[in-house]
Amino acid sequence: MKSKHLLSLFSFFFLSLSWAQIQRVEPPYWWANMENPSLEVLVYGNHISEYTISPEKHPFLRDIKKVNNPNYLFLELDLSDQRPDTIVIEFQHAEKSSIVYDYPILKRENGSRERKSFDASDVIYLLMPDRFANGNLSNDSVEEMTDKYNRTDKDGRHGGDIQGIIDHVDYIHNLGATAIWSTPLCEDNDAQVSYHTYAQSDLYRIDPRYGTHDDYKNLAEALHQRDMHLIMDYVTNHWGIEHWMVKDLPMPDWIHQFPSYQNTNHRKEIFSDPYAAKKDYDILTQGWFVPTMPDLNQSNPFVLRYLTQNAIWWIESTGLDGFRVDTYPYNDPLPMVQWVEAIKAEYPYFNIVGEGWMHNTIHTSYWQENSAIAALNDFNSGLPAVMDFPLTDALTVAFNENNSYWESGTTRFYKNFQNDFLYPNIHNVLVFAENHDTQRINEIYPDIQEYKQLMTVLMTIRGIPQIYYGSEIGMRGKKSEGDGDIRRDFPGGWPGDPQNAFDPSQQTKQQKAYFSFTQKLLQWRKNKTVIHSGKTLHYIPENDVYVYFRYNEEERVMVIINNNKEDQSLRLDRFSEGIQQNTSAYDVLNTTTFTLEETLEVQGQSSLILELR
Repeated sequence: MKSKHLLSLFSFFFLSLSWAQIQRVEPPYWWANMENPSLEVLVYGNHISEYTISPEKHPFLRDIKKVNNPNYLFLELDLSDQRPDTIVIEFQHAEKSSIVYDYPILKRENGSRERKSFDASDVIYLLMPDRFANGNLSNDSVEEMTDKYNRTDKDGRHGGDIQGIIDHVDYIHNLGATAIWSTPLCEDNDAQVSYHTYAQSDLYRIDPRYGTHDDYKNLAEALHQRDMHLIMDYVTNHWGIEHWMVKDLPMPDWIHQFPSYQNTNHRKEIFSDPYAAKKDYDILTQGWFVPTMPDLNQSNPFVLRYLTQNAIWWIESTGLDGFRVDTYPYNDPLPMVQWVEAIKAEYPYFNIVGEGWMHNTIHTSYWQENSAIAALNDFNSGLPAVMDFPLTDALTVAFNENNSYWESGTTRFYKNFQNDFLYPNIHNVLVFAENHDTQRINEIYPDIQEYKQLMTVLMTIRGIPQIYYGSEIGMRGKKSEGDGDIRRDFPGGWPGDPQNAFDPSQQTKQQKAYFSFTQKLLQWRKNKTVIHSGKTLHYIPENDVYVYFRYNEEERVMVIINNNKEDQSLRLDRFSEGIQQNTSAYDVLNTTTFTLEETLEVQGQSSLILELR
C-alpha cells in the first residue's frame, strides 16, 4: 500500500511538472491514415525549446523546428506507418527532469474522406448563435471570459448557444432549409462586442458561452440524422487581439506589422486590376481589418501549416460538411491556394465558399477556381465557390424601382445573369439577399408581397440560396441603427419571451404569412433537380416583367416576376422557345393547374412559378 501511495504521489508530481512546462499542444490529437501523413505539432511552454527529443527513441520524428520565441517548438511528425494509438514523446533537459507527453492518434470515421458537402440542392440557413436561441442558461456568463451576459445591450452577449440551435433543428428542417451556416463559434475573449466571434482568441476551443466541442459535434450529428449539413464560418485572414499566440508571438512575422497601425484599404478588386500599385496591394493584404483584429501572415509557412491543420482538425473531429471563409480576398492569395488544396486532398467533395464583397461579376468570378479572368494573371484560386454580391445589389433595390429606364427594376436581374459566363461553375455560387452584415431585407421591403417576389427569384435561379434567420417570420432591422439591430434575438429563443415564433401555433398572423410562404417555396425546391442543376433561358424584361425558364431533359419551370404595379397580359407565343410543346401549367404557389392559352394574365407586383406539362 505504501509503495502504491508513493507511486501515486510521484505520478501526480510528474504530471504537474509536465503540464507546468507544456501549456499547449496543437493540434491536441490527430488521425491515422490521412492522405498527408506529415503533421506539424506546436508545443508551447516556458522555454520549451531548451528541451531536446532523441530521434533514436522517436522514429516518427522527422524534424524539430525552433523559432524566435523560446516558448515554442514545432515537431515535424511522419505518420505514414502509424496506426491508431498513443505516441509517446519524451522531452529531455540536461538540468531538469524529463517530460513525457502522450499524443493521441485516432482512427478516422468510416467514410470521412467521401463526406458529401453542401451544393445547389441545398438552402442554407444563416444564423448568429448568440441571437438565435438560449438552450443552456448555465453558460450565459463564464468566469474566465471577459464579456459577460447582458441581454439589455444590443451589442452585448445575449446568451444564445449551440444547444439552442440543436433545440430548434426541427424548426429549420420543417421550414425546408437543408444546411446551417453559423457565424464563428470559436472562443472570442474580446472585452466588448465579442458575440460575433470574428476576433477569435483560441482556434481549438468552442467559446464556452456557446458550449463545448461535444455540443458542436452533437449539432452536426443532429443535422446529419435529418440529411442536413453543417457549415463552419472559418477565418483565415485575422485573429483577435486577445488570441493567446498574439500575446506571445512565435516569431515577429506571424502577423503583419507596421511601424504604426495600418488599416486595410478594403480594395478587394486590386487582384484583377491591371494597373494596381504594389503599395495598395500590400495594404489590402497586410493591413489589419480593425485595430482589434491582427492580420495573419499566411506567407509564413508556420502560419499556413497551422491554419491548414486547424481547418482539417475541425472537419475530422466534428463531422463538418463545408466552410464559409470570411474576408477571402484579404488573404495572401498564393498560400490560400495551398490551404484549399490541402483540404481538398483530404476531402475531395468538400465545398468551400469564400466571401468577397465586390460589386462587379468580373472581380467576383476571379476567385472561383479555373476562372478565365484569373488565368490572365496566371492565377487559379482553387476555391470551389464564391458569393454573388453583384446579385445581392440587384435584389436589394429592384423591387423598390419600376422599369422606367434600362438599368432599373427587373432589368437588373437580366443584366446580372448576362454575366454568368464569367463563372467557371455557375451552380456553385452562393446567392443571397441579406446576411449578418447587411440591412434586413424586410426593412428594405416592408410589404410581404415584395418579400414573396424576392424569395421567388432567390429560390428559382442558379446557385446555392442562403437565407438569414428570422426573415422567414418577417423580422426587421436597420443597419443604420448598428449591427445589433440587424442581429436581433429570435422571438421565443429565450425562456420567458412573451411570444415563441418557433411554434407555428404561437406565430402572429403576419409571422405565419411569411413563414407559410417561405416553407412552401423551400419545401418545393428541395426535390427540384431542374432548379438545382438545370439550364436557364431568360427574356428581356418588358413593362418590368421578367420571364425565365429553368429546364433539363425531364422538366421545365417557367418563372414570371411582375414588378409592375399594374396587371400584365403576356402573349405566350413570345415564350415558345421556353414553353415548347407543353400545353398546361401547375401553379406552384397557388396550387392550381390551368391550360396555357394565347395569353396569360399576371397580377401587378406578383410572381408565378409554373411547372409546365
